[in-house]
Amino acid sequence: MNRKKKVKQTLLKQAKRSKAKKATNSNKPRYISKAERAAMETSEQDSGTESQADTTPRQDVES
Repeated sequence: MNRKKKVKQTLLKQAKRSKAKKATNSNKPRYISKAERAAMETSEQDSGTESQADTTPRQDVES
C-alpha cells in the first residue's frame, strides 16, 4: 500500500510541475532579438517617411 501511494505521489508531483511550467511559458510574449527589433524599427521609420511624404499637401504655384 505504501509503495503504491509513494509512486502515485511522485507521478502527481511530476505532472503538477510540468503543467505549471507549461502554463507560465504561454503567458510570456515571444522573444524578439536585438537585430530583429532594429530591423523592425528601421522598417517603421521607412514606412513612416513614405506615408508622410504621400500625405503632405502639395503647393502648386499657379501664376
